[in-house]
Amino acid sequence: MRNKTGILLLTILVTALCAYYLSFTFVSKRVQQQAEAYATDAKGNVNTNKKFAYLDSVRKEPVFNFLGISYTYEEIQNSELSLGLDLKGGMHVVLEVSPVEIIKSMAGNSKDPSFLKALEVAQQRQSSSQAKFTTLFAQAYREINPSGKLAAIFSNTANKGRINYNSTNAQVIAAIDTEVSAAIDRSFNILQTRIDKFGVNQPNIQRLKSTDQIQIELPGVTDATRVRKLLQGTANLEFWEVWKPEEYFPYFGQLNEILLKQEAANKLTAGKSDNAKADADVLTKASAQPAIDPLTGKPVTDSANANSVASAKTDSTKTDSLATNQSTQLTRLFPLLQSGLLQANVRDTAKVNALLHRPDVRALFPANMKFLWAVKPTSLPTAQAGQAKQEFIELYAIKKGRDNKAPVGGDAISDARQDFDQQGRPEVNMGMNVAGAKKWQRLTASSIGRQVAIVLDNYVYSAPVVQGEIPNGNSSISGNFTVEEAQDLANILKAGKMPAPTRIVEEAIVGPSLGQEAINQGLLSSIAAMGLVVIFMIFYYSKGGFVADLALFFNIFFIVGILAQFNAALTLPGIAGMVLTMGMSVDANVLIFERIREELAMGVSIKDAIHKGYDRAFSSIFDSNVTTLLAGVILYFFGSGPVKGFAITLMLGIATSFFTAVYVSRLILEYMTSGKKVNTMSFSTAFSKNLFKNFNFNFIKYRKMAYIGSSAVIVFGFILMYIQGGPNLGVDFKGGRAYVVNFDQAVPASDVRTALLDEFKGSGTDVKTFGASNRLKVTTSYLAEDESTKADETVQAALEAGLQQFSAQKPKVLSSSKVGATMADDIQKTAVLSVLLSFAGIFLYVMLRFRKWQYSLGGVIALVHDALMVTVFFAIGRLFGLNYEMDQVFIASILTIIGFSINDTVVIYDRIREHLTNHPKTRIKDVINPALNDTLSRTIITSLTVLFVVVILFVFGGETLRGFSYAMLVGVISGTYSTLYIATPILLDTIDDDKSNVAAATVTPKLAATGKVRS
Repeated sequence: MRNKTGILLLTILVTALCAYYLSFTFVSKRVQQQAEAYATDAKGNVNTNKKFAYLDSVRKEPVFNFLGISYTYEEIQNSELSLGLDLKGGMHVVLEVSPVEIIKSMAGNSKDPSFLKALEVAQQRQSSSQAKFTTLFAQAYREINPSGKLAAIFSNTANKGRINYNSTNAQVIAAIDTEVSAAIDRSFNILQTRIDKFGVNQPNIQRLKSTDQIQIELPGVTDATRVRKLLQGTANLEFWEVWKPEEYFPYFGQLNEILLKQEAANKLTAGKSDNAKADADVLTKASAQPAIDPLTGKPVTDSANANSVASAKTDSTKTDSLATNQSTQLTRLFPLLQSGLLQANVRDTAKVNALLHRPDVRALFPANMKFLWAVKPTSLPTAQAGQAKQEFIELYAIKKGRDNKAPVGGDAISDARQDFDQQGRPEVNMGMNVAGAKKWQRLTASSIGRQVAIVLDNYVYSAPVVQGEIPNGNSSISGNFTVEEAQDLANILKAGKMPAPTRIVEEAIVGPSLGQEAINQGLLSSIAAMGLVVIFMIFYYSKGGFVADLALFFNIFFIVGILAQFNAALTLPGIAGMVLTMGMSVDANVLIFERIREELAMGVSIKDAIHKGYDRAFSSIFDSNVTTLLAGVILYFFGSGPVKGFAITLMLGIATSFFTAVYVSRLILEYMTSGKKVNTMSFSTAFSKNLFKNFNFNFIKYRKMAYIGSSAVIVFGFILMYIQGGPNLGVDFKGGRAYVVNFDQAVPASDVRTALLDEFKGSGTDVKTFGASNRLKVTTSYLAEDESTKADETVQAALEAGLQQFSAQKPKVLSSSKVGATMADDIQKTAVLSVLLSFAGIFLYVMLRFRKWQYSLGGVIALVHDALMVTVFFAIGRLFGLNYEMDQVFIASILTIIGFSINDTVVIYDRIREHLTNHPKTRIKDVINPALNDTLSRTIITSLTVLFVVVILFVFGGETLRGFSYAMLVGVISGTYSTLYIATPILLDTIDDDKSNVAAATVTPKLAATGKVRS
């Protein structure tokens, strides 16, 4: 072998680097174990916050010394092999920044009808188009107003220098594109700042360039609600003046009179009159209660507020209609209105909003008065003694400024931090920049004795009474916070305002217990698969098998070590890719060893046989690896989340397996055959020595039967799928939410589904066993179109309500996932595109390598056959209880099967090419069967090794990978069959031997040597 010294040095270098970087992983694991021990109480419970606090405390401390160089824990983390969320637990989120709000802001919130209609149409089209939103908006505006000029809408002071009145529509759209892209970049930076201060160990945030979305992974996070608020809050901080009660009370008096007249006109029934009297009694008692502060739940002591309430009570012109013993909708909604407090029961906030948004009601109030709710409710005693406390929330009357803008905005904040007030309650201290401090000074000077509301994202956090002018810009926000809420608010304010609202379009939460189970299953399947492959290779190839096993160990070591070097995360699909690589990497050694055995059978010396075996197998190995790599590259660029992890491991595995099989194994073989050891080397056992020898089966004879049989199975599968109501799509492809629920005992899936149907309002709901008999996966399309946080909470509450009747079995949600309808549509399109691109890429590569389109046609038709076979067997499998979903991992399996199948096909094509090269005047129909029989041993052995691995994955890999391994199981069998009976026979049916009896040209990295060929 040429460059033996270079290969040896490279192997030693890579081995040393992998060992070096993997050592960081072991050190990091040790530090994390110490943190867990520190945070574990006497009962064995781990305090997550305490654990993170310990890790933060040692982040800058040296924890590892190597050759005199000290490394801090932070540096160790940057070089360790981290675990993905599915192995560690945590939260995965994909956020989308709303371009609509950015465009509206650039247009100065224009009310132009064509502009607003174009935005509406673009939003409707976005769900079924992959075009950019700005492109859709431009198209819609052109259709609605063909002669309209966008410059007339967007030419304002905010866009000065970018857009003027003479700008063309194309120039305006280009400026909007630039602003949207910049807004996404700003959002990314702001989110990164927020997450860095959140206290999560090894967070991962990246912008998905192809979709303008932001992907975030937070390992170890369990409080999903807190994360959603942190990520989706725009941080639109504003400081507003507040109307005094004596100023807004007359308007509510007028409203009460109107409602009294309306209710009288409706001729209330006697029953309703009785209710009204009872309500009036309640109000009489409630009015006797002292005024309650809405934040503390204590009687009002503030002199300004007390005076306001007293003023409201003594002004008869304001209270006449409210002092009546009659109850109206208004007084029922605001039980303490007579006391001058706008407080409503939390459950009545929707009714209050509906009332205040009525046009006739809105007309009663001044144009510069708007109403905002407090951010948190407070528990107040009810009017009747002995009743439980209820939650009330305050409504604030906000005084609008000029142009409806707040006197002071969030851009004034220069610093924010969590602190404690004099009573030890959490608060947020703020510092303002110079311009902001001046505005704040003017506002506080003009508001002495009045409340100033501190509003974040349209919720009032606090509304202190200004006691005097504040000249230095330093102030605080108090609002009955917990420490965590105060910390999050400070982080949000310090990071800055988001340029546009964000929405969560994809979400997955994995509990730590499910993650640990995945680790155990992944390790078990990996060890079992490796053990089986190792035993089989030695059993079949004797000492040659031992060499292949050594190369396999190097391969796995290199994969893990390189992942650590690049600080990549190892995911469960990544483990699947690694396990699959075990089977596929053996293929190169099988090709080489089969070639060596052929040479040995012709009487060639062992050293020459090894030399020729490696040379002649090189072309096939190179081609088959490139075609599989194409599928991996497409998976990486079009996949997301776990699919990306699988693609990275697969691509890395292809590169390392090529290096270890072609070069490392050859180094070992040449060492084992040097000197006197040459006579002890063997590549066969008593079992395999004569297996497949002189095998001569006429595959071509049965090709038409194969065409008909495959077509019949595919047609039957699609008919069956139609009868079943369509393909069994997962949440990835249809949108919705999925939950994995664990019970103490087995619970029938049908019973749980029946219990949930009412709660999910009859929406599509699927419940099935997920791994263990006491674990179920619940998938529902309830509120699938609504991607808001409120909808998430509603569906979660409905799930918990439906599971109440199984409370004896202690149901526990282990993980959850959500994919919005728009996101699901995008995933479907990218899935189809990735499969089509893989077909196109393989078609072009095979045509380039073999210089005949017929080779490409046969290969791609076989691949389409395999993809369809896997698809229909998902429907056929449902007849036998194998009810697996088609999701992103299913697409990963399809592309992997494509890579495996074309790998096998290319090996046979290479042998056909070799036959034709050695015998230029031979017709192709005369060499197809010999080529198929010559490579049959390699085809069977490779398929068997991959099949071993896939079966191990199917049995031990856990429910998460069961659908993937089932698809691979079908795909390996189908791929082997299609190579023998479809891909190669198509050459016979498409190539005209009378016109083409010359060998297919070749462009190989290294020309195969000529020699005797068996036929």
